[in-house]
Amino acid sequence: MTLRTPLTERLAIQHPVLLAPMDIVSDARLTAAVSAAGGLGLLGGGYGDEDWLRRELDALAAAKARFGVGFITWSLARQDRLLDLTLERKPALVMLSFGDVRELLPRIQRAGVPVLCQVQTLAMAREAVAAGADMLVAQGGEAGGHGVGRGLMALLPEIVDAVGGRVPVVAAGGIADGRGLAAALMLGAAGVLVGTRFYASDEAAGAPAAKQRIVAATGDASVRSIVFDISRRNVWPAPFNGRCLRNAHTERWLGRELELMQNVEVESARYLAARQAQDFEIAAVIAGEAAGLIRDVQPAGRIVAGMVEQAEGLLARRGH
Repeated sequence: MTLRTPLTERLAIQHPVLLAPMDIVSDARLTAAVSAAGGLGLLGGGYGDEDWLRRELDALAAAKARFGVGFITWSLARQDRLLDLTLERKPALVMLSFGDVRELLPRIQRAGVPVLCQVQTLAMAREAVAAGADMLVAQGGEAGGHGVGRGLMALLPEIVDAVGGRVPVVAAGGIADGRGLAAALMLGAAGVLVGTRFYASDEAAGAPAAKQRIVAATGDASVRSIVFDISRRNVWPAPFNGRCLRNAHTERWLGRELELMQNVEVESARYLAARQAQDFEIAAVIAGEAAGLIRDVQPAGRIVAGMVEQAEGLLARRGH
């Protein structure tokens, strides 16, 4: 059985599995590994560091790897050169998350590059399709990093019912194995975007200690809040907040966010020092509820193969 979907056809990939463009963690090495395994790796452009982006794009070119790039949309508004630099390298896909995409979409599409827009509500999905998005990611609140609160199980089919006849819809949030991939396909998705499972991979650029915290965590250890955003002095606009693993810092400040803001000078300095020291009792490990399904750190290629094999088996049994 082969999992052929509108996503695999549109992107000319073997498997309907995309690497989430996790800021810094999804570097060239991890991106290339996911693409080599038959999915599509998306480089984590994040907030936009031109030197980092140039270096990682050069590494992908040297590896002759197919790739996409994902950005936080408003970072491109502040650093216009990042998009030009990306489009010069002819990516297979550009992913835009958060912010108004209407001005960026035509520019990317004129370069012959399809655009994948990440959305967290039905209203956002309709707005993105009206703006001309080629594909959507329906991101459930289970996902690590920034998002909104709606769970994927109801959000995904609602978006598929509303716009799935016009554009492929990819599922994100809480997906770490073939069960999640099979369930997403059954709910109408054309594929999955996977972050936390690939964070706990050999190739990911995250610290080994962060990866081990993901392996040790249960889904209950993942919490959505603004504590780590306050601590790094980068609070996002409503309705967005961030999901990371609980640690001593979140336990101290969760529910005391106003007090944290009143002490931000001291606490942000502590937080920055902890990040540099890889002290993850203070610094955040940005991971979703899928952490509870991860038992080990594996090569990215093995993760893709295992996910697809398990999903194929489950879907084949259903067909019988």
